[in-house]
Amino acid sequence: MVNFKTENRTFFAAKTMDIFLYVFAALFSVINPLGTVPVFVGLTSDESVQERNKTSLLTTINVFVILIISFFAGTYLLKFFGISLNALRIAGGMIIVTSGFALLTGTFSKHKGMKNKRVQKDLDKREKFSLTPLAIPMLAGPGSISLLITFNQKYQTTTSIIYVILAVSAVGIATFLILRSSHLISKFLGASGINAISRIVGFIVISIGVEYISAAVISILKTIPV
Repeated sequence: MVNFKTENRTFFAAKTMDIFLYVFAALFSVINPLGTVPVFVGLTSDESVQERNKTSLLTTINVFVILIISFFAGTYLLKFFGISLNALRIAGGMIIVTSGFALLTGTFSKHKGMKNKRVQKDLDKREKFSLTPLAIPMLAGPGSISLLITFNQKYQTTTSIIYVILAVSAVGIATFLILRSSHLISKFLGASGINAISRIVGFIVISIGVEYISAAVISILKTIPV
């Protein structure tokens, strides 16, 4: 005799696990924390291990909060303020470009407002770049925000929402572990090597910002009738 209840539970569990795996894989690939590792190394090259760990944690918390807000309120916020995703891409690209230019020219400290007391400014700096540019738009950028807005429209049952939140949490944990271990490579490099990496990273960051802006501009131009 076939046990329909057992089969239904198995099918339901498989379906919900599929949601978790799909959301995790899609979100992780869009966020791409592995691609942020060289940027994180460049931005935190003058910090202690404890400071880097705190920056990693703050960045992860910021990313998680941004993603959750995007999932539940992204559509309403964009509509309320009249902001398009292309405008979001352009703004994010500008932030990335300015941060990358500061790294490239060796003026990142001035770019972050470090002028007088080092301890006070270091705390202020860590809090700033853990949100911008690391959390947004490097990690929780327009791509992940638009993706979660799509997920909000697709998964509307309570169980589906729970699994989406679990997937976002899993991505956050993976991001934290990757950022926390990103400076292991720095033990093989000296001060000159770290400085060289910062300059190279600055150029890459500028390129990423330009790519964000150009993609948004191209998308806008396609909407213009010929």
